[in-house]
Amino acid sequence: MSAQDPQFAPGPHGPRHGRRTHAADPLRRRSDRVEAWVSRLVLLLLVIGLPVAAVSVGRAVYSSQMHVVHTESAERHQVTARLTEDAAGPLMVSDGDDFQRAPVRWTEEDGAQRAGTARVPPGTEAGETVRVWVSHDGAVARAPLSPGTAAANGWLAGGVTAGGVAAVVLAAQTGVRHVLDRRRYAQWDAEWQVVEPQWSARFRQ
Repeated sequence: MSAQDPQFAPGPHGPRHGRRTHAADPLRRRSDRVEAWVSRLVLLLLVIGLPVAAVSVGRAVYSSQMHVVHTESAERHQVTARLTEDAAGPLMVSDGDDFQRAPVRWTEEDGAQRAGTARVPPGTEAGETVRVWVSHDGAVARAPLSPGTAAANGWLAGGVTAGGVAAVVLAAQTGVRHVLDRRRYAQWDAEWQVVEPQWSARFRQ
């Protein structure tokens, strides 16, 4: 290797090296190295851990909700019921739909007569027919959970998990940085206590 290699040509402060690693940097403190490793860990968690956690939770919630879908669909069935009185009472809202409650009566497949109170469109009059969900014991029930709702709940759970993981990881990084900054400030104060008398003496001479 030539002594005139520009990467190793002498500079005003001694030999100039073309490549300086962080480990060889005399200004790089231990706290700087810790912060760099924490940043790498945070990046790893956000790139790999966050998607894995979100997908895992989302799939678990979706599977649980689909079990509810199958269970409720097996336990409930729809019948055609006839109102025995006009729909009355306060107007209510559920899943974006307005409804009122009214007494209804229907006949099961085995010929048994049933009666109950069901949700019906507002203003439905006595004698009109509506479709209602009933359980095996003949009681009026709400509609079973739909696969679309199960999927939406899975996506929602995954999104909430992703946001929670990101918030926790970034908060932890901020906390570590705050602790390291306090240590650095304390170190600077200690070093200044040593250097300041020597520095001030130069101006008093």
